[in-house]
Amino acid sequence: MQEFPCDKPVLVTCGLPYANGPAHIGHLRTYIPADMFVRALRKMRQDTVFVCGSDTHGTPIIVNAEEHHVPPAEFVKTYHKIFEDVFRKFQIGFNRYGSTDDPTNHHRTRSIVMDLQKNGYVYPKSIKVAYCKSCSRGLPDRYVEGVCPYCGSMARGDECDLGCQRHLEPGEVLDPRCRICGTKSEVREQEHFFFRLSEFGDFLIKYLDTLHATPNAVNYAMEWAKDLKDWCITRNLEWGVKYPGHEDLVVYVWVDAPIGYIAFTEEYMGSVGKDWKSIWKGDSRIIHFIGGDIIYHHCIFWPAMLKGAGYTLPWGVVASGMIKINDKKFSKSRGYIVWVEDDYLAHGFHPDLLRYYILSYTSHTKDINFSWKEFQTKINKELVGSFGNFVNRVLTFVDSKHVDVRGTVDPEVSEAIRVAAEVMKTEIGNYEFKKISDAIITLSDVGNTYFQSHEPWKLIKEDRGACEHVLFNCVQLVKAMAVLSEPLIPQKAAEIWGMLGYEPSGISAVGLDEASVPYVNRPRPKPKILFTKLEDKKIAEMEKILDERVRKAETKAKLQGKKEEEAPIQEAELVSIDDFGKLMLRVGKVLSCERVKGSKKLLKSMIDVGEDQPRQILSGIAEVYTPEEMVGKTVIVIVNLKPAKIMGIESNGMILAADSNGATLLTVEKPSDPGTKIH
Repeated sequence: MQEFPCDKPVLVTCGLPYANGPAHIGHLRTYIPADMFVRALRKMRQDTVFVCGSDTHGTPIIVNAEEHHVPPAEFVKTYHKIFEDVFRKFQIGFNRYGSTDDPTNHHRTRSIVMDLQKNGYVYPKSIKVAYCKSCSRGLPDRYVEGVCPYCGSMARGDECDLGCQRHLEPGEVLDPRCRICGTKSEVREQEHFFFRLSEFGDFLIKYLDTLHATPNAVNYAMEWAKDLKDWCITRNLEWGVKYPGHEDLVVYVWVDAPIGYIAFTEEYMGSVGKDWKSIWKGDSRIIHFIGGDIIYHHCIFWPAMLKGAGYTLPWGVVASGMIKINDKKFSKSRGYIVWVEDDYLAHGFHPDLLRYYILSYTSHTKDINFSWKEFQTKINKELVGSFGNFVNRVLTFVDSKHVDVRGTVDPEVSEAIRVAAEVMKTEIGNYEFKKISDAIITLSDVGNTYFQSHEPWKLIKEDRGACEHVLFNCVQLVKAMAVLSEPLIPQKAAEIWGMLGYEPSGISAVGLDEASVPYVNRPRPKPKILFTKLEDKKIAEMEKILDERVRKAETKAKLQGKKEEEAPIQEAELVSIDDFGKLMLRVGKVLSCERVKGSKKLLKSMIDVGEDQPRQILSGIAEVYTPEEMVGKTVIVIVNLKPAKIMGIESNGMILAADSNGATLLTVEKPSDPGTKIH
């Protein structure tokens, strides 16, 4: 493994939070790892700028602002401040946290659009769009509802959100109706502007091959790059960035939102007297931290725009896994959600505990499961039982016995610190935050073993000099732990730094090499407990809050008739054994599997069910299982369903799964040959 190359200026960005509601822990899945990444690079003396901002345009903002009877500008300011406050409390230290409605972003967006138009990558085209006579306005994106032309599901004007998840261009949705008043809309022709994305296929395939991206990002994008269509980049809205020369149109939100990265860089660099072009028009490393749901925009649409307008391309794209709640898919409507302010901070949980949980739970590209019980177990075992225990027992012993902390560093201690520092240097470039977290806990385990095996409580009575030597090495480990843990748990690392006699706020400027520099004795304040155990009573209280939220959501859904498939068995229509016998169930083995292009949910599998040829079956499980995970699995298949076409692809059967929130595949207890009958 190689260390991150610290030879060029680095800009790190995060996907912009939508200023349309409060922060939940799903948001933090992206921002906390990005902040750790930036802090670690700075410890390696890398020149790094960190920017983000609120995404303030688009139809959902306008719809919600209208429902609250406030202007969009006032509506987004409320949530912009909420996110600013949350980021501050979690020590997510952006150099600039801006807004896409800042004048700088309006100016930069229009400038880039004009460059694209001048370079021949934007062209006008007359298209059919929905218009509501009752509301006297055009119906872009989420102002219109209708039928998806690809899978037949009910869909929003910009996305088939309930079906195949495909992006929909203006005018594509069938049988359009106004979302506001429900009136069937008219279809009118209007001139809009399109970006020639279709011309960037060859460029993108070569570019993606060199992109320093997480595998989930580059693999997904490679499939899309093979079949590109031009994008409509204008909308009929009053709120947003006005399209140059057309006051009746605004730029599509997925154009001006990523351009915010450039605008926020401009604003920060200008504030410190530097030129933003050194990053966006120069030789730099631009790294985007994003959620897995916006890979297409950042690996396809965004680099094509930058290429067409003559800007520096992103060097890296880091796509995170998602967050589940109690092993259920994260869902506001179903109640599987934990709000940052109301459910976490308001109950007195320290921000660094959640930082640690997110960073240390699993690999960055995999899903995190958040449950209060798992949270309690991990914090109590690792931060309280190992990390905090070592810091507190060492500093308390030194303080209570008035030990003069002097000596030399033992080879085993020096080597343990070196190994932990090397893990950070190498794994930060691989975006392996869990491995770094684990290395720090391992270092605290080394410290606990060292302290216990040398028994300083006995040495203090028998050989004070030997005791001082042991405690010096223990304090040296505490110092190293403070330096190394600052990117993970910055507030607690600052507390340790202060207990060692340093200025607490200075820890952020301390380089990684300082971890190995011998500690010099100095006046120290009385140590304080670093972490306290999370008690069962408090965790039970939090579980009750979540359970009640889920219960209310389920009750509401049932009353609205949205979850008939989850009604209790006694309320379902009873069937006879003859009805069940009509289903032909067979054991199947998945031979190959791939994603269905244009869909976030669908996988296409070739399954051996004991026939001459394997069955091609489509399943809506792509958000739970990867194609690689599916290959080789034994599944249960209904083989006598009528063939169905989904997104133009024929499906000949159905794979059975349990739990609509998690899609757990059904299988057999013992090995069975493909084609074995299920009775």
